[in-house]
Amino acid sequence: MSVILGIDAAWTTAQPSGVALVRSHGRKWECVAIAPSYASFLALARGEPVDWRARPAAGIVACSDLVEASTKLAGAAPDVIAIDMPLATKRITGRREADNAITRAYVTRGLGVHTPTELRPGPIADLVRTGFAAHGYRVATASTKPGTPRVLIEAFPHAAAIVLTGATYRVPYKLSRAAQYWPDAGPEERRRALLAKWGVLRRALAAQIRGGTLRVPSSGPMAALKRYEDALDALICAWIGTEYLAGRLRAHGDTTAAVWAH
Repeated sequence: MSVILGIDAAWTTAQPSGVALVRSHGRKWECVAIAPSYASFLALARGEPVDWRARPAAGIVACSDLVEASTKLAGAAPDVIAIDMPLATKRITGRREADNAITRAYVTRGLGVHTPTELRPGPIADLVRTGFAAHGYRVATASTKPGTPRVLIEAFPHAAAIVLTGATYRVPYKLSRAAQYWPDAGPEERRRALLAKWGVLRRALAAQIRGGTLRVPSSGPMAALKRYEDALDALICAWIGTEYLAGRLRAHGDTTAAVWAH
């Protein structure tokens, strides 16, 4: 059995972070848990179901608690922790070669990455690195052999979405950019268009990972959809982890930091 923890990590403590946990049975993967925040994921390990109607709690990552909860839920500690956040073997102070490398690889498909700074995600990235290092997880870089277990890998869900769906260009699935994707559409039309893109992604994920169903509401405030997007990105991160473990990803970066993608 292999276990992957996927985290769509917020770059500040003011926002929640999606979390997904998957494990393998032979060659098949299943989603053990999925949640829109650290707090709700930890609650799942205590037997408390996620209340998707409640606003997800923001908060800082508690690495030890996440490893403990993952072990309880999956029956074993994660082999890989895949995180959508800039990571490095040292403190991040600005744009990295990893950011340039992944941009070069995907710019023709409409993708680039935000430049990290000493403040964002700065201290949070440090906490992730040192917190998981205490449990034996090291940051996977260009010097890491693909498939090596007990690592933290930096994930890029946008790039994975292209591969998952077989698209040739960026998949427009981000809630915050709905108005840019469909500038001439009204709110309800944008919602339908966005959920249609999510549906494509969810079906593609379901073909790879059993379970992890998200019951996304078809009505209500658009802002309330963000919790589902965070959880969806966390599940994509977990899938990225499965691809890494299978040796199908390569490191875009150098010996201090790398983004893992196809």
